[in-house]
Amino acid sequence: MKDKQITEIERKFLIKYPDTEFLRGLEGCERIGISQTYLLCDDGSMRVRRSVYDDKTVYYRNIKKRISDMSHLEDEKVISEETYGELLFCRDTSRNTVEKTRYAFPFGGHIIEVDVYPFWSDRAVLEVELESEDEAFDIPPFISVIKEVTGDKRYSNKALAKKIVTEEL
Repeated sequence: MKDKQITEIERKFLIKYPDTEFLRGLEGCERIGISQTYLLCDDGSMRVRRSVYDDKTVYYRNIKKRISDMSHLEDEKVISEETYGELLFCRDTSRNTVEKTRYAFPFGGHIIEVDVYPFWSDRAVLEVELESEDEAFDIPPFISVIKEVTGDKRYSNKALAKKIVTEEL
């Protein structure tokens, strides 16, 4: 992945916990182990991420600035393991590191990302990136949507790093 600064438009859904073995078996599915730590930042949200793919580990530094409920400006850079370690000294100690497993797979002309967290056994989060806020897309039929949580800040990773949502489904 190259360094990038983009406007990212995404929709987010709370879903019932998926069959992860089924997801893993989907053609083109990539399973990524992610550790995401938030850093002290005055403007927007800054984090570092360690992403473990099957045969490699990649480190990122990411800054996000919210534009709307669905859109944000994102500046992401690949960094070295050494820089990652140095940036961890600037972590926001009021937030936990978020651990999750991401299943990313193509569906209907989009890449669907399903994030499974170790603190939930009944739910997960599905995200889809779009070209525009009004772009149509399909949710895979093997995914059971509980509700859309686009714009619900409680389901952002930054918020989950501070407080896990435990509402009844």
